[in-house]
Amino acid sequence: MKQKLLWLAVNMCRLIIAVAFIFSGLAKVIDPHGTEYKIHDYAEAFGLGHLMPSVLALILSISLAIFEFRIGFCVLFGIYRRFTSRAALAFMLVFTPLTLYLALTNPISDCGCFGDALVLSNWQTFFKNIVLLGCAVVLVRWHQKQLRVISEGRQWIILIYAQIFALSVALYALWRLPVYDFRPYRVGANLPELMQPSGDGQYVSSFLMEKEGKQEWFTTEDYPDSTWTFVDTKTELVGELEPPVIDNFTIYTWPEGEDITEIVLSDPEYTFLFIAPSLENADDGHMDAYNRIYEYANAHAYPFYCLTSSNDAGIARWQDLTGAEYPFCQTDELTLKTMVRSNPGLMLLKQGVVIAKWPYTDMPDLKEVSPTLEKTEYGKPDYTSKTRFIVKLLLWFIIPLVVITILDRTWWWTTIQINRRRKLKKKSENKNPVS
Repeated sequence: MKQKLLWLAVNMCRLIIAVAFIFSGLAKVIDPHGTEYKIHDYAEAFGLGHLMPSVLALILSISLAIFEFRIGFCVLFGIYRRFTSRAALAFMLVFTPLTLYLALTNPISDCGCFGDALVLSNWQTFFKNIVLLGCAVVLVRWHQKQLRVISEGRQWIILIYAQIFALSVALYALWRLPVYDFRPYRVGANLPELMQPSGDGQYVSSFLMEKEGKQEWFTTEDYPDSTWTFVDTKTELVGELEPPVIDNFTIYTWPEGEDITEIVLSDPEYTFLFIAPSLENADDGHMDAYNRIYEYANAHAYPFYCLTSSNDAGIARWQDLTGAEYPFCQTDELTLKTMVRSNPGLMLLKQGVVIAKWPYTDMPDLKEVSPTLEKTEYGKPDYTSKTRFIVKLLLWFIIPLVVITILDRTWWWTTIQINRRRKLKKKSENKNPVS
C-alpha cells in the first residue's frame, strides 16, 4: 500500500511538472518575439542591456522555449527519466531564487514564464516555482517510479519529433505571425472598449447640503430644492471596477504632436496602420509593397498612418530610403511591439475593431486598381481559418504521437507474450523430456 501511494505521488508530481513545462515552453515558442522582449527587460533591469543585442535575445528566447518544452515532454512520456528529472531540478534551482529576487525588488511587472498566455505577478510566480521545485525533488529522488509511456529503444524518435515541432512553430511565428495571439490587439478586438474600465462599478457623486443648521448628504437622484445650501461634494466608487486592458495606446502626429487617438479609433472607414516600432531596424526589402498599399489606400480614401517610436532622424532616414509619402505618427515602442510582432507590420482597423494583421513578409496583395475592401477577402476578420489552422497544427503533433505510442505499446505487449510462450514451452519440455 505504501509503495502504491509513493508511486501515485511521484506520478502526480510528474504530471504537474510536465503540464507546467509544456505550457510554458509552448506559450514561448508560439510567440518568440514576446520572450525576446522580456529577456531585454531582464537585461535592462540588471544593467546588462548593452550586452544583449536583439539577435542574441531572440536565440535565447527560442532556446529557452524548446528546452522547457523538451523537459515537459520527456517528463510526460517518461523519456530519459534520470537525466530529465535532474534537468528539471537544475532549471528550478536557477529560476526559483531569481523569481524570489523579482518578487522582493519588482524590477519588472511579471516574469513572463507563460508569455502572454497567462500573466502572473512576481509573487505568484515565486510560489508556483516553489511547488515545481518540490515536485522536481520528488522526481529526482524516485525517478525510477515514473511511468514510462514509450519503450526505451524508441525514446529518441519521440524526442526528435517534439523538438522539430517546437522549432517549426517558432520559425513560423518569426516568418509570419504567432499562430495564436494572446495579446489584447488580436483580430476581432474592439480597442475603444478595451481602453475603458470594466466591471459593474461606477463613480457616484454625493453633495453635502445644509438647511436651518442641519447638514445632509444627497445624490443626483434626490437632489433637494433651492432652500438647501451647498456645502461640499465627494465622489466615490460603488461596486468593483477593473482597470482597462489597454491603458497606454496614444497616437501623436509627427511633427506636430497632436493626439489623434480618438479620431483614428472612431473612424467609420477602414484605417491602415503601418506599424514600425523602430524604423532604424525595420525591414526595407519590401518597400514597394508598403508604398503600393499606401497608394491603394489613397485611391479609395482610406486613412493610412505609419506608427513608430523612432525620433526625427529615424523618420527622415526612412523617408529618404523608401520614398515614403504617408503621414507619420509617434506611439510608445512597447505598445507597437505588442500590436504586431513584426517590424514593420500592418494592421487594418474599422471603427476601432482590428480586422486583420500582416507581417512584412506577407503583405496583402492590394493595388490602386483593386476593388474596395468590402469586396475583397481582407475586409472582414477571418476567425475560422485561424481556428482550422490551429486544429490542424495540433492534430499534426498529437496524431503521430498517438500512433507511435500505440505501435510501440503493441510491439512491447507482443514481445512479452512471445517471450512468455517461449518460457512456458521450454518449461513444459523440461518437465516432459523426449525419451
